[in-house]
Amino acid sequence: MIRLSGRLRASLIIGGQGIRARKLRTFLSMVSLFLGVLAVVVVQAGAEIANRAMLADVELYQGKDGTRQMYLSPEGQTVPVALEVLKGRTDSVAMTSARAIIGEPGVKPINEGGGPIDQPGGGGGRMTCDENGCYPIEDGNAGSPQGQAIELQLVGLTGDIRQFRPFRPSQGRWLDFGGEPSLAPRLVLNLEAAKAFSRYQVPAEMRVDGATANPTPQFVGVVDDGGYQPTAYVRSDELLNWLPVTSMSDSRSGPGLQVLMTPAAVEVEHVLRARLVAAGTPADRLHVDTVKTLERMSTELALLRWIFLGMAALVLMIGVAGILNVGLATVGERIEEFALRRAVGTPRLLLAGIVLAETLLTGLLTAALAIGAGVVGLKLALMLFGSRFPALEGTAFPWQAGVAGVIAGLVAGVLGGLVPALRAARIPIATVMRA
Repeated sequence: MIRLSGRLRASLIIGGQGIRARKLRTFLSMVSLFLGVLAVVVVQAGAEIANRAMLADVELYQGKDGTRQMYLSPEGQTVPVALEVLKGRTDSVAMTSARAIIGEPGVKPINEGGGPIDQPGGGGGRMTCDENGCYPIEDGNAGSPQGQAIELQLVGLTGDIRQFRPFRPSQGRWLDFGGEPSLAPRLVLNLEAAKAFSRYQVPAEMRVDGATANPTPQFVGVVDDGGYQPTAYVRSDELLNWLPVTSMSDSRSGPGLQVLMTPAAVEVEHVLRARLVAAGTPADRLHVDTVKTLERMSTELALLRWIFLGMAALVLMIGVAGILNVGLATVGERIEEFALRRAVGTPRLLLAGIVLAETLLTGLLTAALAIGAGVVGLKLALMLFGSRFPALEGTAFPWQAGVAGVIAGLVAGVLGGLVPALRAARIPIATVMRA
């Protein structure tokens, strides 16, 4: 091991001296290899960043990978039991849905049905569906004049949902779940709802289906939740100050109750199942699904990555050919030197190691430059275009791209230096007589 280590050290030292002695040829080799290694770095970095961006968009409305979801019908005691079990929990969150109209009383909302504010004719009214078909819901607005009011989906939360669905903050602040609930419900709007309220000036009066009175809401923040319809998020206990829990058990008020849990919240799931079954919910209706976005998208992402890596490999081979050409020319010029080294007892393996060390060091230097160019390029791209793509905010240069660049540089150094190294090792000692 000591002898091998000594030969390796000698190869690296002599190879480094050869690089310094032939700076121009080393520079030409690096130029031919730079684009190939940079292509590998860019492809790997692009694949990782695209992967994160796609997952970030999906996580906004589906949840982070590994999140466990339970969808419950709101009939009976489902909502009261779920809210009681999950109250104050940090590893699980319950979401309830209700319809809210903010604005003038006794008028049809501008976006009737809760659709996007830019959609012509609003949402076209609310519908309910069963096994026999879909039917319009009588919401008390029939015959009412069109007025300054906006309809939105009101989502009640028992805790911070951002650990499961990483909403992107836009303005203001998120809900504070500490302290006593406010009598004036604090709302965090999504971008679609914020656009509606910035476009139309409406009175601060909120009507919620089943509420005992109309509260005055407070807008405390805006987030990007990936949704296309106006939505507002509120603490469940603040909503219950005005809305009886029995009103949340009306299946017409929304899609039902959704519970989000971390993979470690096994105890919460067992307790919730037991309480719901005891309250009369059939056990066969309690299903828990795990979000597996990465697993579902892995095939498509891997296919795209391999396609672009194949293209980068072709560019890398051009750089390898450049190193090979320069290496063969260099060995041809150093025949007498290598023959003299053989004459004084230098092993063939060490001669091959000297040539291979030069190409390996050249490959590593090129990889370092390509990785540095990739880091600088990513920072410039984020500075120029980061505001247009919120999913890329805070993106760091992926370490996988750096590793790929180093591997590409080493592989190029081996492939480009292998033939010149073998030729140097086969130079006969008699060649020294030419000198």
